[in-house]
Amino acid sequence: MKCNQPIVPLAQATQPLFLGVDVGGTNIKIGLVDDAGHTLGYEQIETLEPAGPDQAVARTVEALQRICNSCGASASDVARVGLGVPGTMDLPRGMFLQPMNLPSWWEYPVRDRLQAAIKLPVSFVNDANAASYGEFWIGSGEKYPSLVLLTLGTGVGGGIIVDGHLINGVNSFGSECGHVIVDCRPDARLCTWGGGRGQLEAYASASAVAQRAEEGLRHGRTSSLTRLLMHGKAITAKRIYDAAEQGDAFALEIIDEAAFYLGIGVTNMVHTIDPGIVVLGGAMNFGGTKSPVGRRFIDKIRQVFAERTFPNVRDGTVIEFATLGADAGYIGAAGYARKEFKQSAS
Repeated sequence: MKCNQPIVPLAQATQPLFLGVDVGGTNIKIGLVDDAGHTLGYEQIETLEPAGPDQAVARTVEALQRICNSCGASASDVARVGLGVPGTMDLPRGMFLQPMNLPSWWEYPVRDRLQAAIKLPVSFVNDANAASYGEFWIGSGEKYPSLVLLTLGTGVGGGIIVDGHLINGVNSFGSECGHVIVDCRPDARLCTWGGGRGQLEAYASASAVAQRAEEGLRHGRTSSLTRLLMHGKAITAKRIYDAAEQGDAFALEIIDEAAFYLGIGVTNMVHTIDPGIVVLGGAMNFGGTKSPVGRRFIDKIRQVFAERTFPNVRDGTVIEFATLGADAGYIGAAGYARKEFKQSAS
């Protein structure tokens, strides 16, 4: 899979260079990025989770070397590596703790193992925080001093930047926006991942949207999606979006409901941080600005926010879709490595 960023030749790059690594449960995205955020080279490899983390680190280093070789960069051109990973972690110790989608990686010293293998300093960060830093650096938020990013996928990730500083937190749990409470009823929905009750992820993730739709269909709601259940096919956020594109009223209702709870979550975060911009990233954007469904989705979020905030806050806050897409992770990891490199040099 190729990245969506233009590839800049080494001769046009601004030194020094930084490597960004974005680890996922299925794939690992790796990019070589210059001091201005331009991509010089990119490669995606399979995570191969059951084979364990050591082999993934070794193959990541091999990919990093191939990328440098392909664009003519030498090891001395690379100042630092940024590593973004999902799940719970201990950032000061460089440890993966118990990532839900990487069970073979539990209690694994991923930062130090990569650092020893690549022989370069490694900056360690949560994957959604890395994506937020990418959007802050060269994406939707590049003109703003602060930013909140929500990544809408299987779960809901998040990243918060305040005056250029990424909020990592004392327990390495900072910026976990998907776990803010949006429903405090005792029978509020549970997160598919982790089981948190009433949290944003339980209402606005792709897994939650699919679960909510399936529940409605099994209780007799009328929809074109019913035939999928009848034929034993899974209800997914993508299939809900496809039905909504065809005017399916139930599918649109499900998307509106997710947007409602996102509006509540956005309001909570804006009232806490007042960032000036909230960016929606991840795969579940229902077509984004290119689709009437995507535009309806984000307009509903803006409406809910506007109804619950103050006029000056409403007028001074932008809510937009992310612009870097799946590239935000490796770009942000490289950008965070750049930030730590410059801090260490000052």
